[in-house]
Amino acid sequence: MAAKPRVVSLLPSATEIAVAVGLGDRLYGRSHECDFPPFVAQLPVCTSTKLEKGLTSRQIDDRVQEIVRQGLSVYAVDAPLLRSLRPDVILTQSQCAVCAVTPADLVEALAQWQGNAPTLLSLAPDTLDDVWGDFRRVGAATGMEAEAERALEGVQERLARFAAPVGARPRVASIEWIEPLMAAGNWVPELVTLAGGDPLFTAVGQHSPWLAWDDLVAADPDVIVFMPCGYQIPQTLADLSPVVKRDGWRDLSAVRAGRVFVADGHHFFNRPGPRLIESAEIIAACLAAGPGVDAGMGWMRLR
Repeated sequence: MAAKPRVVSLLPSATEIAVAVGLGDRLYGRSHECDFPPFVAQLPVCTSTKLEKGLTSRQIDDRVQEIVRQGLSVYAVDAPLLRSLRPDVILTQSQCAVCAVTPADLVEALAQWQGNAPTLLSLAPDTLDDVWGDFRRVGAATGMEAEAERALEGVQERLARFAAPVGARPRVASIEWIEPLMAAGNWVPELVTLAGGDPLFTAVGQHSPWLAWDDLVAADPDVIVFMPCGYQIPQTLADLSPVVKRDGWRDLSAVRAGRVFVADGHHFFNRPGPRLIESAEIIAACLAAGPGVDAGMGWMRLR
């Protein structure tokens, strides 16, 4: 390992973790989806997606299923560019082949490597503790163990600010995909609990499950938060028609009470990194939003 390792991150959350542990000036390449902190936009882009722009959630799901049936990857890696950047460490993930580049996508690039191959660190967190553990894994792989521990101390301080809620907890449906419906799993139930809600449909550490419409109607949640993976708020709003036009939507308690919210699922919730703290704060803000409070950082009320 070089004294000052060269790092390429092919995962937005890993990029944010790398910056949090003090590796911002050691990043030499990124994925096409890495966009935070803003300075990373200047880095060379080493990946691309095979999904066309402007697709609805249903079209994206259909296209992904078609690609998978063909035995292909959803992503392409610019192997010559990656090799030219001479990274000592490559950050990627193995949790979801649909969400980002996986180690399998890097086989060709690594097979043709000249000289010492880089360390490949693949992250696959299921819970908040796993995410915080990834800080340490990134720190250990890059010689930044002390910096990683300091970053985690800051995380723990922020987590301690979430006071235990008093009184009844609203039952919260967190929606990770629109069509077909999917409930948000993994660490999201923990975020809902931290924010003062009672998460429905998923347990801590459980991968996000498909959600039958009848099950959503039968559960009749007090609050619904749409947080589709990879979607910013305008894209979610444009794609909600298949849900809000379904029979039974207007009869849901959350809809009648005006407690349906749309959150930025691209920058929050679905990036297991430092901004999961902000994600919990977004849910808390939605749960606390009284009449006339229709928007805040990373969220808005659906009217």
